[in-house]
Amino acid sequence: MPYVEQLGSRLYFEVHGKGPPLVLLHGVGGNHASWFNQVAVWRDRFQLILIDARGFGKSNDAELEGRSRFTDDLLAVLGQLQLHRVSIVAQSMGAGTAIDFTCRFPERVVSVVIADSLVGLTLPDSLALRMKDVLNKTADLSQAERVLGRTHLARAPAMTTLYLQIAGFNRYTVKTLVGQQPAHTLQKLAATGVRIAFVVGTEDVLFPEDVVAEVCACIPGATLINLPGAGHSAYFEDPDAFNTRVGAWLQEGSNK
Repeated sequence: MPYVEQLGSRLYFEVHGKGPPLVLLHGVGGNHASWFNQVAVWRDRFQLILIDARGFGKSNDAELEGRSRFTDDLLAVLGQLQLHRVSIVAQSMGAGTAIDFTCRFPERVVSVVIADSLVGLTLPDSLALRMKDVLNKTADLSQAERVLGRTHLARAPAMTTLYLQIAGFNRYTVKTLVGQQPAHTLQKLAATGVRIAFVVGTEDVLFPEDVVAEVCACIPGATLINLPGAGHSAYFEDPDAFNTRVGAWLQEGSNK
C-alpha cells in the first residue's frame, strides 16, 4: 500500500485514473473511502489522489500534531508522486489545508474547490458573527443532523449509516481533533489568482448557503455552485449533481 513516512507517522494515500492531477481532501467525518462516488466517475478524466489526513483512515499521527501538519503532509505526498501542480477538491475540514496550501504555494494550484466549508478563512466581522450564531444553534444536533441534509436523512437511511461507519475508522472526531492551521483573509486568497469555486448544499446547517454566497462574492472571479436538497456533505448526498457540476468546472480549468 502507498504510504509516505513523516517523522514517526505513516500517511496513507491512493492514486486512481489518468489525466490532470486532482487531490481530494476529506472532512473530519471522512477519509479516503468517502470519495468512492467521485472515484468511480472521475477516474476516466483525472488522476485522483486520495489522502488520509494524519489520524484519519489508514494514516496515524505519532506526533499528535493533527491539523498543525496537514499542509506539510500534503507537500510530502505530492513530493513522493513528483507532482508540482494540481487541482484540489476539499470538503469541510479539508478546506483548511487547501486554502493554506493555495495561499502559500499559488503557483502549484490550478483550481481549488471549497465544498461546504469556510474553514481556513478569516471572515469579515459581520460574517464571523453570523457563523458564531450558526455554531451555537447547531451545537446540540446529532452528528448525522450536522453533516447530512434533511432530504438525505429522510430518503437514504442506509447511506446515512454508511457515512457514520466510515467515520468510525478515524482516530479523531470534531471534538477530539488536535492542532491548529493558519487562517487566511479573503483578500489573501483572492490575491493568489487561483481559480476558485465554492460548493454549498442548500440544506447545509454548518455553513449556510447565504453566508457561503457572500464569501464567494468577496473573491473576484470565484464561482458559486449551489446543490439543491443537499446538506453539509453534498459530495456524498447527491454525487451525480456534485460530480457533473464540479467535474465540468474542473475540466474547464484543465483545458486552459
